[in-house]
Amino acid sequence: MHVPDGFINAPVSAAAGAVAAAAVAVSLRGARRELAGTGTGGGTGADRTAPLAGLVAAFIFAVQMLNFPVAAGTSGHLLGGALAAILVGPYTGVLCVSVVLLMQGVLFADGGLTALGINISDMALTTTVVAYGVFRLLVKVLPRSRRSVTVASFAAALLSVPAAAVCFTALYALGGTTDVPIGKVFTAMVGVHVLIGIGEAVITALTVGAVIAVRPDLVYGARGLARPLELRTSPLAATAPAAPAADAPEPAPASATAPAAPRRSARRLWLAGLAAALLCAGGLSYYASSSPDGLEKVAHDKGLDTRTEQHATADSPLADYSVKDIANPRLAGGLAGVIGVAATLAVGTGVFVVLRRRKAAAAAPAGTPAADTPAEQG
Repeated sequence: MHVPDGFINAPVSAAAGAVAAAAVAVSLRGARRELAGTGTGGGTGADRTAPLAGLVAAFIFAVQMLNFPVAAGTSGHLLGGALAAILVGPYTGVLCVSVVLLMQGVLFADGGLTALGINISDMALTTTVVAYGVFRLLVKVLPRSRRSVTVASFAAALLSVPAAAVCFTALYALGGTTDVPIGKVFTAMVGVHVLIGIGEAVITALTVGAVIAVRPDLVYGARGLARPLELRTSPLAATAPAAPAADAPEPAPASATAPAAPRRSARRLWLAGLAAALLCAGGLSYYASSSPDGLEKVAHDKGLDTRTEQHATADSPLADYSVKDIANPRLAGGLAGVIGVAATLAVGTGVFVVLRRRKAAAAAPAGTPAADTPAEQG
């Protein structure tokens, strides 16, 4: 659903850019709380969000390369807003998808640069807000279980994709550069993206289910499912204890003697996720559907693309997800995918680690160094 330059006129593109900039600014503030484990949703696993958020962005980039067929001559791909919001939080999720869109636009000429604000508003903001709203509503009414989180993830992702199609249609109604009846655009866009939403829902539910099966403490949307351990006293302890000797030391409080829960490293999950991203981008992407995605198909059939402008980075050595001057298409595409995963991981991790440390530094007393993230601690 990457909108190219020329689909939407300059005033609406500028307005969408302002909305996207505001959304990113708000998300930066909200992500500091999510990454630091404070505010709504904080708790067990919150302090391990930062090292995983960059991986989530890289994974979304990789899976977006896997176009899957949805109808005759049409394909779809993951948008990722629901997946990111559920795994690392809604504010951090907006930033994850925004980083992906930035990398795709700058390095791979996918999605216009003047349309970057439109793409962020549509694919990052709309999908994340709708998906997380649906998800939170469902987990409140469903039984408190891991299966409920997976079911809610499926429904949230399913609805987020046609919501993005509706958002694009609204933007096109305001600033479309071609004279096409908006009713036809709406019907075509929503119709095909309902089918794409099914694929999005399956990918999201499978990914969330896999992570929650091994490390539920690292899933933002699953926090609070595991109840903390409680120390219960034996009925025999209810009797009055014998008076301590006069010279006996005062017993330490229970909180001081209770051993702290061991910290589980997220390194194995991080490595597994990175391996999956590299496999998708570097290998499986070669077998992805070559049919145009939902927006491309609708644009071609309805004539929305008659004023499409050439991408500003069309001559990039990585344009169209292929490395120039490499004749073997499998090698060129796989190498481009690996480069994209590495670039997205580096940029995303850098942003989130900086946000995490700034929040920790602001909360720490003067002269106290901020703690390293769990991934850095090993």
